Amino acid sequence: ALSDAENRLVTGGGLLGKKGLFTFGDNKENNSGVASTNIGMPINSYLWRASIETINFMPLSSTDPFAGTIITDWYTSENNIGERCKLNIFIVGQQLKTSNLKVSSFCQVLKNNQWINVAPNKEDNIKLENAILNKAKKLKLKSS
Repeated sequence: ALSDAENRLVTGGGLLGKKGLFTFGDNKENNSGVASTNIGMPINSYLWRASIETINFMPLSSTDPFAGTIITDWYTSENNIGERCKLNIFIVGQQLKTSNLKVSSFCQVLKNNQWINVAPNKEDNIKLENAILNKAKKLKLKSS
């Protein structure tokens, strides 16, 4: 489903083909930096694609390009098997700007064979938001 959604965002194809009932548009931008769409795409497609590409190493639990939500499953790196994290990413607007992107992370550590919640690191969330924004800007420049 994710691959299908990404393909639709990239190609502008709809559920019933390029000229089908539900089309996503061609990602052209107007003077205000808003990506235009034909129907129902209330989020910035560059932020969406950049988010997916930035966290592509993590397993996905749920994605919804119309609501602008990406939720990962728990991820454990090979370097630190006693810690796991998951992410919630929310894209809330059509403009490519910081206020339209929110990353929330949730981490746990393994103690006595139980996963214990750790306080979220807001600085890491900001770093991830910045990485996504930088990637989105590069994607926008590539498409120009």
